[in-house]
Amino acid sequence: MPVDPSVIGKQLPPTTSTIEAGRLRFFAEAIGETNPVFTDLEAARAAGHADLPVPPTFLFGIELENPDSFAWLADLGVDLRRVLHGEQSFTYHSTAVAGDVLTATPTIGNVYSKKGGALQFIEKTSKVTRANGDLVAELKSIIVVRNPEAGK
Repeated sequence: MPVDPSVIGKQLPPTTSTIEAGRLRFFAEAIGETNPVFTDLEAARAAGHADLPVPPTFLFGIELENPDSFAWLADLGVDLRRVLHGEQSFTYHSTAVAGDVLTATPTIGNVYSKKGGALQFIEKTSKVTRANGDLVAELKSIIVVRNPEAGK
């Protein structure tokens, strides 16, 4: 079932998370990050950070902390068995560090189809802000939904 383009602009529930140093170290190690600035507080401070900085791509994980982080897709009528990860991109405005309280506020930015409707694309944009409202980053992810019924 195709996603109705009228959902473009729909704001999804925000997620707030306190960024913990242990989690940042674990994430840095999991992605193979070897720069000690992401795992060693002294190295981070020597590089001018107040605490351990958030490693690249970490911010996408904030929204995954929701109890059902893909409920928004199910609410759109998307069969999760047909979902593929398409793309993700980041625009950073400042560096987040351990101890920051961050909120990710997602919005459906676009919905479009290709290949005669066999592939539908859902673009989700998220603004990540600190508790004081300062913008940390803008995230974009594209979810691809396969529609094997198209063209039959």
